[in-house]
Amino acid sequence: MSSDPPFHDAHAPGESRRAVREGLGVALATSAYGISFGALSVAAGLDIWQTCVLSLLMFTGGSQFAFVGVIGAGGLTAAPAAIASASLLGVRNIAYGMRMSPVIGEGFWKRTAAAQFTIDESTAVSLAQTSRRARLFGFWVTGIGIYVGWNLSTLLGGLLGDVLGDPKTYGLDAAAAAAFLALLWPRLRRAQPIAVGLAAATVATLLTPVLMPGLPVLLAAVVAIVVGWFNWLGTPDPAPPAEPDDVPEREGLP
Repeated sequence: MSSDPPFHDAHAPGESRRAVREGLGVALATSAYGISFGALSVAAGLDIWQTCVLSLLMFTGGSQFAFVGVIGAGGLTAAPAAIASASLLGVRNIAYGMRMSPVIGEGFWKRTAAAQFTIDESTAVSLAQTSRRARLFGFWVTGIGIYVGWNLSTLLGGLLGDVLGDPKTYGLDAAAAAAFLALLWPRLRRAQPIAVGLAAATVATLLTPVLMPGLPVLLAAVVAIVVGWFNWLGTPDPAPPAEPDDVPEREGLP
């Protein structure tokens, strides 16, 4: 069962402006930790141009961090494992693309362009809106804003990596989680989303130390799929309309 706000074609005044503000705020917060990625990537042994190409083409923060993390631990000989880890984390974007397809609409070039910007944050900001127009504003503003900011901050982090030292000292590694939690928090108003969030977080926490990067995230997502499929803790399905034979006859009427 989806926990997205009800979707409608009507457009409330000011809703697009609100979506733009939310998108810009998330883009600003998310772009900040691109500095962390740039510094970590260079520290792992990649050149600045290799680091920038990763952000330009891959553009999915979790996969990028997984890639440079494995490279940093095992060197270039660990490249196959790094690619596998990044690919596992990138699988979630396929689900995002399926969810965003009705919002983006028809058109090959429009969907091709949207594919590059379909990430956690753009999907979350878009689906937090209640009209199609506002969802489009939220998606494009967030996606393009993060793309520009992420690539600029990646370059900056790569150039200043040696000066910054360990990026974790500045807490930049927590910026992504903080931004996503800010999006998630207002939606935790019912028992089902709260239970899904807690269960998924528990699964990811327990499995992260024992599984390769990427797998804990995918297995945690299975929790949401199972709960949604069986509609645990969700709103009961409405009763089917009564058949004609089941409708009681009024007194004095056939």
